[in-house]
Amino acid sequence: MKFSNGEKLILVMLSDVYKKLGVEGEIDPEFVKKAIFRGHTWGLRWKYDGIFGGSKDDDPPAVNEVIKILTMWRAIEGAYKRLPMEDQEKLKKDAGYFEDDIGFYGFDGNDEAEHFSITTFLTKDLGLFDEFKDRNINSHIETLPRYRRMLSMYELSLENLRNRSFNASELLAILQC
Repeated sequence: MKFSNGEKLILVMLSDVYKKLGVEGEIDPEFVKKAIFRGHTWGLRWKYDGIFGGSKDDDPPAVNEVIKILTMWRAIEGAYKRLPMEDQEKLKKDAGYFEDDIGFYGFDGNDEAEHFSITTFLTKDLGLFDEFKDRNINSHIETLPRYRRMLSMYELSLENLRNRSFNASELLAILQC
């Protein structure tokens, strides 16, 4: 969703007036301001679908990519937690995870700032992917190239699932990308 600079200014000013007057309505003026100031105006359609309608296919490509990556990590972490403890330990070792559990560690806040910001907005402001919202998602290292490789393997692997989680060997194939 694109707004002109004038429209953004009007929305921010209206949000301030809305808040100052103590209007109790369905619109959250702080959310509107955050979406505008952080460059995530697409989030207004996500939160207020009844007003804006449209398709999430119209979102910036990075938004769709982050959604896919978070969905992938949700599935990986869920499947990992359902494995027996001995399989978890073997998978951690085989996949190269030594101390930490296998999990989503975010994006680099400097070099992957757009993906980092989108993830923060989705989890903290839109309340999506709740399992990631309290994590420090600044990985301090680039993760996107690896996540993209993993995503390709994950999407191929999904074709083999039939109402079940990934097993340890399938997880290893994804994690080793």
